[in-house]
Amino acid sequence: MSILKGLKILDFSSLLPGSFTTMLFADLGADIIHVESERRVDLMRIMPPYDHEKESFIHQHLNRSKKSLSLNLKTPEAVEIVKKLINEYDIIIEGFRPGVMERLGLDYDTLKKVNPKLIYSSITGFGQTGPYSNRPGHDINYLSVSGILDYSRLKDKKPVAMGVQIADLAGGSLYAAVGILACALNREKTGAGKYIDVSMTDSVFTLNALYGAAFLGSGVLPKPEEEILNGGTFYDHYRTKDGRYFSVGSLEPQFRKLLCDALDIPELIDSTFNASSYTQKRFKEAIKDAFLTKTFDEWLDVFGDNFEGCVEPVLTFEEASNHPQLKARKMIVEVPKEEGTGQKQIGSPFKISDHEPTYKFAGVKLGTHTEEILTEIGYSTEEIQRLQQNGVLQ
Repeated sequence: MSILKGLKILDFSSLLPGSFTTMLFADLGADIIHVESERRVDLMRIMPPYDHEKESFIHQHLNRSKKSLSLNLKTPEAVEIVKKLINEYDIIIEGFRPGVMERLGLDYDTLKKVNPKLIYSSITGFGQTGPYSNRPGHDINYLSVSGILDYSRLKDKKPVAMGVQIADLAGGSLYAAVGILACALNREKTGAGKYIDVSMTDSVFTLNALYGAAFLGSGVLPKPEEEILNGGTFYDHYRTKDGRYFSVGSLEPQFRKLLCDALDIPELIDSTFNASSYTQKRFKEAIKDAFLTKTFDEWLDVFGDNFEGCVEPVLTFEEASNHPQLKARKMIVEVPKEEGTGQKQIGSPFKISDHEPTYKFAGVKLGTHTEEILTEIGYSTEEIQRLQQNGVLQ
């Protein structure tokens, strides 16, 4: 039995945060209906690269195991379909700007009158309240406002545009998932639903768990390359002779000794953590010089499977996909497609006893399950045809 079997969700997402949240739930066995429309294209559908049928690989990954229902939400008939669905699909995730769902007649206050057990999560950049609530933004903007980027850069250098959407995923998707599961547990006890207002800016602001907490208590502002974990000590990345990089995190004395022995600098084993100290700077320079003496592959031999000193190579994604640890953990999986073929995708990170992740099918074409879903909630073939003709199903 799947862990979340019986959890049924309507996903109105058209961007990454909500799509990733519902993918996590689908992998754990929840039933997801992705409500979308040709009028409001899910941007994940049009992100390249594409397969031979011009379908986005990104979309097929994020929307695996989800049924697709195509509706024109600006029509009263579509709103009525949603109201019928929430009697069973009693969790909603949406990522519209504040006020959009209310204008459509699909906001929490309206829908909870239909089903008081409804759990409803909105994921937005700045949240539903406050002076920035209607301000547009992207991942890079939320990280900027959070204070994270300023001390996560090199001195006198601009912040790096992240390759991973930290605010979208860590701030939006994961916090929404925790909130929804918490409300689902509460509903089991009380029978009542809840509304969840997820602000990606709020969420990534909480990721300042170390240096933010330190500043609020001491008034000491974290600065670029001056803290233990942001390059102020030898905890850093080091270039090899051929231009690749290794990460060094050997903070504890026993790991630092192993590092010094491997780099042949045993005289620096007792260097301190104080970023401003001469010995710390000398230690970091010694590590930098040592890594430049060998190629990436040569250092792979030094820091091989038997090395236990917190040093790892900076891998390309292709290399990571073939890493023996990630392969052993089944992090690359084959997901079936409806035409009978398969597609390699990133697997679920959840390893739960007596449970295997659910990979029903890769993301499908828009509206694939519209007729099936409407039939299940009582619409006749004639009614479905009429809805199609009237532009309700798009």
